[in-house]
Amino acid sequence: MRVGHGFDAHRLVEGRPFVLGGVRIPFERGPLGHSDGDALAHALADAILGACALGDLGVHFPDTDPRWKDADSLELLAACAELARGAGYAIGNVDVTVVVQAPRLAPHLAAIRARLAETLRIDPANVSVKAKSSEGMGYTGDGTGIAAYAVALLERSNGA
Repeated sequence: MRVGHGFDAHRLVEGRPFVLGGVRIPFERGPLGHSDGDALAHALADAILGACALGDLGVHFPDTDPRWKDADSLELLAACAELARGAGYAIGNVDVTVVVQAPRLAPHLAAIRARLAETLRIDPANVSVKAKSSEGMGYTGDGTGIAAYAVALLERSNGA
C-alpha cells in the first residue's frame, strides 16, 4: 500500500465560477487559476500522484502550457488516476478537507463525493469530503482564498 498527500490553495476573485470537486457552486467569487481553479481536484490529483511517486500536477499539466488554460480539473484528476493505474496501482480510498469561510459547502458535499467517485472510478463509500472554516483567520477565513488537503491510499494492482 502507498499513501499520498496533496495540498492546493487559490485566491478567490470576482468574475470566476466557484468550482469544487467538479461541482459549480453559486457564489459571487471563484478560484483564480490557470485551469478552472478547483483546489479540491488539484489537491486530490497531487495525493494520487504522490502515492505513486509520479511528481505533481504541475509536472504533468504545467500552467505555462496554454492547453490547460481554463481546463476542467476533473479531467486532469481522471488523467492522474489513469497514470496511477498505468503504474500498477488501484485507488483504495481518498479523503479531502476543504477550508473556506464561504460559501457554505455542506449542501454540496454529496454531489461532490459522487462526482469524485465517478471520475476516479471507485465506490462513493471510498470517497470522503469534509468542509471546514478557519473561524475568520487567515486567507481561508477572511474570504480571500480557499485551501484543500487530500490523502489517497493506493494499492498495488493484481498482476502489477
